[in-house]
Amino acid sequence: MTTNLDTEEKVSAKKIAVTNALIWAAINIIIFLLVYYASPKLMANPAFGFITIAIGIGLAIYFTLDLRKKIGGYWSFREALGNIFIMFFVQVVIYSIFTTAFAKWIEPDYANMMREVTLNATTEMAEAFSSDQEVVDKMIEEAEKSIEKQVNPSFVDFIQGLAIGAIFYFIGALIFAAIFKRERPVFAPVNEE
Repeated sequence: MTTNLDTEEKVSAKKIAVTNALIWAAINIIIFLLVYYASPKLMANPAFGFITIAIGIGLAIYFTLDLRKKIGGYWSFREALGNIFIMFFVQVVIYSIFTTAFAKWIEPDYANMMREVTLNATTEMAEAFSSDQEVVDKMIEEAEKSIEKQVNPSFVDFIQGLAIGAIFYFIGALIFAAIFKRERPVFAPVNEE
């Protein structure tokens, strides 16, 4: 039987998870904008991808610990999983909507720049991988299709990307819940006579 207090705690935890997700998405958007306007070619650099992943993991840890602290410091695996997944997924949805809107309406040159930079990097990699021009052309053709879906997704592509992202973020939430769960201690009274 759930009490009114349990329901309020769950709503509060979800509210905090969404708030943390909004802050996290805002940080990601600021980083995106700073890098795009300061050095856009850096966005296609694999090292930048690794740095972005490291920053993302760091923010995920910070906001997970912050969420756990704000709801009292304790949560079961199930509570941790639900709230962490909400936080992960809300932030990726907001970030994805922003980057898609940015590429389509705010800064249409972004899509062209990303196409050019990514195709140049792919061409260099393909030429290093194979000296057969037919193989290189095939790799570039595949890369062009993939890039187009990334920088100019259709509604179906966008939803499909979010669905695939949801699976990966759920797996991440499972791992984080296993790491960051903390059961409330049960203290037994000690009788000293």
